[in-house]
Formats: sequence, C-alpha cells, structure tokens
Amino acid sequence: MKFDRPVAGGPCWTELGTSDLEGAKRFYTDLFGWRPETDPRQEAGGYTVAHLGDAAVAALSPLYQESQPVAWNVSFAVTDADATARTVEEAGGRVILGPMNVFDVGRFAVVQDPAGAAFQLWQARAFPGAGLFNAPGSLGWVELATRDTGRARDFYTTVFGWSVNASDWYTQWGIDGADFGGMADMGDRFPTGVPPHWLPYFAVEDVDATARVALAAGGSVPMKPTSVPDGPRIAVLRDPQGAAFGVHVASEEG
Repeated sequence: MKFDRPVAGGPCWTELGTSDLEGAKRFYTDLFGWRPETDPRQEAGGYTVAHLGDAAVAALSPLYQESQPVAWNVSFAVTDADATARTVEEAGGRVILGPMNVFDVGRFAVVQDPAGAAFQLWQARAFPGAGLFNAPGSLGWVELATRDTGRARDFYTTVFGWSVNASDWYTQWGIDGADFGGMADMGDRFPTGVPPHWLPYFAVEDVDATARVALAAGGSVPMKPTSVPDGPRIAVLRDPQGAAFGVHVASEEG
C-alpha cells in the first residue's frame, strides 16, 4: 500500500465479525501482537479495537445478526457516506445497512458491488480509521476476488474514481496511481459456493513464521506461503472460527 494514512477513496479500516470474540482476541494477539480493548458501553455490543502501541489497527466484534458470516470486512474512506451509497446503487450495487451514525466517531454504510462482494463506507468524524499501515501487524493491502473483473472495474472506478494498473493476470487499484490493493479473477480456483469478497492482507516480518504460528494457535493455511513473481511473499490464513485473511512481507510500499 503506497500511503500510510486514511485517504479518501482508499481502505481505512478492517474489522472481523466473529462467533468467538474471546478466542479471536487470543488468536490475533498471538499472531500479530495486538492489544485488544473492548468498548465497555453496552450499546457498543462488545466492539473491540486492536492496537499496536498507541495505534488502532483493526477491530474485532461479535456477530450482530444470524445471517452475518464469520469474516473480515474492509472499509473505504469517503467524504459523504450518503452520497456514496447513492452512487453505489446507481452503479448497480446494493445498500445493505445504513448509512447511519456510530456515536460521534463517524457515519457508515454496508454495501455490495453488483457481484455481491460486501464492503463498508466510512465517513470519519472523531475516528479517521487505522493509525498505522504497512508495518508488521497492520493492514498493508486489500484484494477483491470476483468472477466478473470487467464489471467490477467499471463499478469501482465509477464509485471511487480509482486508477487501474492491470496486467494479463492481475489488476491493481490505486488513487492517482498510488496502489493500495488489487483484484483477482476467482476462475476455477474457488469452489462455486464461495461468493465474491474483499480480503485484507496484513503486513508481517516473516510470512512462513506467521503461518506456523497460525497453525499452532488453531488456525489453518488454505494458501501456503508463496513468492509472487516480481512481488512479495504471501499466504492466506484462516483463524480458528474460519475467517480468511492474507499476510505479506512488510515493505516500504506495502
């Protein structure tokens, strides 16, 4: 990721919805060294912010609806959540929840692209988003897995105005050419029942060592550590409750 702070149109936050909040706290503390702090207010519903040092880096929360999957979610910073939600609908997507206020910290909405990949819009007030990017244990990349890359490209460039850096096998998303994420064609690499989705990647010092820690802590490694040609070393992991996420070697550009 080529920026180190929340930028309008870019990923600003990631949060896990989990069926076992206490188990998730233990797992990610072991894996990334996070310091989780649960909001004590009853109306916060157990929302827990994970820190590295003084920086907020991600959130963990219980599942709030029976239909909510155990999964990591990606939020993108916007200047007007209501206006962006309308643009999502005009571009063929759906608004699932909101827009609505979250105390005094911001306004958010949960939306889907035309293929069904869910993501969140975040209009910051008191809370701008993550305080650290690209460093070990923090968000360093986001990736859309979809079966219709052409339609996804049209949708996201319309909604966010992203720049596109595409090769024959991979598309990178950017803001004015500063890449922060990518898009992969699901093709036959995923079972037919797996829906399109956004996947956060966390930066780590050693991908192989992180995969071993994940296994020892009760997780799994659906994509073993591999070195991307002309790219970083990466892996895809699952926590004990089944939420998938990626890891990659930290670098100055993510």
